[in-house]
Amino acid sequence: MDEIFSIKLKVRDYEVDLQGVVNNANYQHYLEHARHEFLNSIGLDFAKLTNEGIILVVKRIEIDYNQALRSGDSFIVDCRPERISTLRFGFNQSIYRVSDGKVIIHAKVIGTSINRQGRPFLPPEIDKAFI
Repeated sequence: MDEIFSIKLKVRDYEVDLQGVVNNANYQHYLEHARHEFLNSIGLDFAKLTNEGIILVVKRIEIDYNQALRSGDSFIVDCRPERISTLRFGFNQSIYRVSDGKVIIHAKVIGTSINRQGRPFLPPEIDKAFI
């Protein structure tokens, strides 16, 4: 899939640590928020899927930290979905600072969907999102 989904966000004061930079764990929140917004943009509601027994889970995350964000920085989180295998899908994601366009992080997130019994499966509505 060649489509790139992106959203613009801003660092909030409580997301920075004593060093004045965004705490590393918060970058995962930004990435997750972008993935959920991507799903919404293609008509998939994360909470509704869960209620229907389609539970989307992260299997692996790789993050390369290049720069730091600080309080008040505006940034773009992008999200490029891709098919990994018959049961796994992925997102190539990046975060860019708006003021200078610098790449803050690159991430590769690999996920799957499981049923209520914890068994992996890929229902049609998820399958079509990663063709």
